[in-house]
Amino acid sequence: MDETELENESYREYTYWVKRTYFTDYPEMYVRAMPDQTVWRSALGYNEPYVKNYFNFNAYNHYPVVGVSWFQAKEYCDWRTDRYNEGLLIHLRFQNPNVNQTGEDVFTTKSYMAGQYEGSSVTKKTDLEPNGSGERPVDYGDGIFVPDFRLPTEAEWEYAALGLIGNNPSPENKRRRGEEVLTDRNSLPFGPKNTTRSGLHNQFQGELLANFRRDKGDFMGVAGGLNDNADGPTYVKAYQRNAFGLYNMAGNVNEWVMDTYRPGSHADVDDFRPFRGNEYMKYLYQEDYTIEEKDSIGHIPQAYVTDEEVRNNNRYEIRSGRLHNYRDGDSLSQSAYNFGSMSLVNDSTKVYKGGSWADRAYWLSPGTRRYMQGYLSSSTIGFRCVMDRLGSPTGDAQPGGNSFGRQKYHKR
Repeated sequence: MDETELENESYREYTYWVKRTYFTDYPEMYVRAMPDQTVWRSALGYNEPYVKNYFNFNAYNHYPVVGVSWFQAKEYCDWRTDRYNEGLLIHLRFQNPNVNQTGEDVFTTKSYMAGQYEGSSVTKKTDLEPNGSGERPVDYGDGIFVPDFRLPTEAEWEYAALGLIGNNPSPENKRRRGEEVLTDRNSLPFGPKNTTRSGLHNQFQGELLANFRRDKGDFMGVAGGLNDNADGPTYVKAYQRNAFGLYNMAGNVNEWVMDTYRPGSHADVDDFRPFRGNEYMKYLYQEDYTIEEKDSIGHIPQAYVTDEEVRNNNRYEIRSGRLHNYRDGDSLSQSAYNFGSMSLVNDSTKVYKGGSWADRAYWLSPGTRRYMQGYLSSSTIGFRCVMDRLGSPTGDAQPGGNSFGRQKYHKR
């Protein structure tokens, strides 16, 4: 997980790339990527300086980007995956930098592995196929590419925000096994004392640990004694990190998570990696079983897995390829039923969490949740990215399970 909310500067890199790559032929892609800077406007508030400067001016470079919808955040994650993998290929001399990417001549991870992006290759991997050309592009099995960047699920975000590793009296390290016990529970990301102020007996005692609104009109205290030293959003590395080393998991801005909103909990249905919002996708293939040609913006076409394909290929009770409504409590919850576009709760309704500079302390608790249509945006909502950890759940390239010293693991 990113240690901070995504910054304005980082999102500007994205919009610059989109403009440079697509604006000549597809100007609407640049417009679609830009955050809505008018989210700062209020009928009885003077916020035009924010409208003009917050995303663009260098004073806010390291402040969290806002005005980004759930769908825009998702597209940013996809773009970041491709740029990161492209950067790895350049760093390892499998590709030369290509500053002239435009239209369909754009690096994406999938188009590269499918042989549909050549770029300017420096070298390739050796192909051991007897009838092959002797060379092949890098693929996932080579251990070079990274897993996809994405939004965190609601369960992942809440786990990360609580930081309960800090409540373990004897956490695991290189010398000892950790204890399977938590001494206290948290209702805030700041530790088991569950207070919004620092309790350390030093010069920081009593300082607020997050950027939030104390009371009506009280966004940062009084002149000469600013209690959190921020009126709107502020520097993404301000305030104290939680036990996982993450900044602003409470306050500053709310954050989009990946889940589709429904009023009830689904954790009792699937307690392994719970998530609501699955939409199963597939890549398209031609008659000769080669992958479909990339489209005019350089992406390999995808389509939704049909309900019939799911039913024919799944021995479990899943009967649809789009599962926003699965067991959500209504009478049609196991079908592909859609609430309808006029409902406040539909398949485009997404969850956000964390509390913001404009919220009371109640919303700082990781267990609280709110929702909004995913195509809308706000001056109080940003996001951060996560990446799947593949393999074992612990670090240092250790295998999963307990070995009792009888098995040696050789890092490749």
